[in-house]
Amino acid sequence: MAEHSTIEWTDATWNPVRGCTRISAGCGGPNRQGGCYAEQIAARFSGPGQPFEGFAERTSQGGRWTGKMALVDEALTLPLRWKKPRRIFVNSMSDLFHENLPDEAIDKVFAVMALAPRHTFQVLTKRAKRMRDYMAADGGFGRWGYIEHQARKLADVPTGKTLAHFGHSSLPNVWLGVSTEDQATADERIPHLLETPAAKRFISAEPLLGAIRLDHMQMPEGYSNDALKGEHWHPGAGSISSVTFHGKPRLDWVIAGGESGPRARPAHPDWFRSLRDQCAAAGVPFFFKQWGEFAPSGRAGEKWLVRSEGSFADYRTPEGIGHHPPRVGTAFVYRVGKKVAGAELDGRMHREFPT
Repeated sequence: MAEHSTIEWTDATWNPVRGCTRISAGCGGPNRQGGCYAEQIAARFSGPGQPFEGFAERTSQGGRWTGKMALVDEALTLPLRWKKPRRIFVNSMSDLFHENLPDEAIDKVFAVMALAPRHTFQVLTKRAKRMRDYMAADGGFGRWGYIEHQARKLADVPTGKTLAHFGHSSLPNVWLGVSTEDQATADERIPHLLETPAAKRFISAEPLLGAIRLDHMQMPEGYSNDALKGEHWHPGAGSISSVTFHGKPRLDWVIAGGESGPRARPAHPDWFRSLRDQCAAAGVPFFFKQWGEFAPSGRAGEKWLVRSEGSFADYRTPEGIGHHPPRVGTAFVYRVGKKVAGAELDGRMHREFPT
């Protein structure tokens, strides 16, 4: 439990839940590509008597989650003891909306967030549908009756303070977000996020493994959606004209970053530029966290070519692309390490937050 954090877009991390499982390529790919940093840390401390015993295990391929999930009672009320207001990343080592975590455990976490309005809580999940279902339960009223019940068990709440005190469909100090590593996960998760009641909605495109268009997404109902401006439109067909609906829920913040660690996968520089430019056009804050292990310039020996459609190859190996000139839509990147790669995009830092 970190009262302070080195994660650039938050001030502290709070892990009231232990355990997780991989769900998509953002958690790691085949052939030992990428990897879940939380899974490796958990496996390191999974021995008898250690914090992650039973939650993770060591294997010949590295750490692996077991699927066990549990609320950490001794960590639950930590934010209530932090007096100075701060941004708090909830469950940096887990997923609050994991399918193996019961609703009652989530209720307790939300109760603590309701009781600490001085803090801003940043909740990030890959289980966007469960988050939507949880927040919009009971005909849109959500789980707030259960959350209030847990809050009253944790603190002395005046009798007159009812659901109006804790918030009806959302808490003003809780930002909800989803991880989106490529267009497929963006198309899958962002529509659920936009249907979820929240004070602020955001995405974390890290590790970014492919280009993402947020300003022209295809919705399941056949509509197109600009998730940055809050506009839906139907293209029309035959004699039916195109119709645009304004004032729809939208994203309030976009975080993007490359992957770090020994098995990191490279990202195409244009993927980050595209998200930056889309956000700028819509007036949405953009936060470029890091290049990760690979940067578009350097003198390191390991040189990769990244294709715009999301594939990449080590330029040095027989399995790579050899020494043929790169075609249009490709870029060379070099493994220089996270620290050297830094976080400048085209010569400047992008560290914007929602107001």
